Parts: sequence; structure tokens; C-alpha cells
Amino acid sequence: MDKNGPIIIIEDDPDDKFVLEEVFCELGYPNPRMYFTDGQSALDYLYTSKDLPFIIISDINLPQLNGLELRRKVQTDAELSLKCIPYVYFTTAINQQVVIDAYSTSAQGFFVKPGEYDEVKATIKVMIDYWKRCAAPNNF
Repeated sequence: MDKNGPIIIIEDDPDDKFVLEEVFCELGYPNPRMYFTDGQSALDYLYTSKDLPFIIISDINLPQLNGLELRRKVQTDAELSLKCIPYVYFTTAINQQVVIDAYSTSAQGFFVKPGEYDEVKATIKVMIDYWKRCAAPNNF
């Protein structure tokens, strides 16, 4: 994890993407944001980029490669695993089994998308501020 690295956001809903970008702009985080509409394109980027992302924020219901499948691939790939990229879910898909499945992939967080803008903003702030304060093996 590079605290100044890009924030990877995997979101296929254009309205949610718009809201997230507005929230990030308002909160003033300097990290560049990279948006992907499906898990496979995000995985391709992670395999080919020299960047060390700060965090991955992923929806669960995605085309081609869903958020759970993507997390498993990141977790089980030795090279990607060594990058120590926090992986959190930010999704409307909520039931007990989905939460169990998410944590079985060693997700570092599961957040339900709130309906109100101010709640989305508060949730993103908590998420980013928490990881900004965390240490990772490659921060030294």
C-alpha cells in the first residue's frame, strides 16, 4: 500500500461513480482515482501497472469478474498479495451470506452503500482516514 497511490474504485453504476467522484473531490484527498466498471479490467490493470495502489474499493455485483472473485485472485496471486493493498467492499448487495463470503476472502472491510449523499461522504471519510493511519509492511 502506498498512501499516496491511486485509489482503485470498481463500480459499474454510472450514478454511483458520479457520486463517489463528487465525494472524493469534496473531501480533498490528493490520491488519483481510477475507476473500473468490471473486475477483470481492474485485475488487468493491477497485473500490468507499476503503480502501488493505496486501496481497492469494490462493489460485489460486477460484470465479467465480480468483487468476490476479484478479491480471491488478488489474495492468491503472490505478486499482488505482496503489494498489501487494502481491499474493502462498498456495495448494496447485503445479506448474511454475502458478508460471510466477503470476509472469507479476507476482505478488510464491508460497507453498505448508504442512500444519502452525506452518509456516503461520511462512510468514505471513515474508510480512507482509517487506511491513511494504518501501517503496512511496504510503508517502511
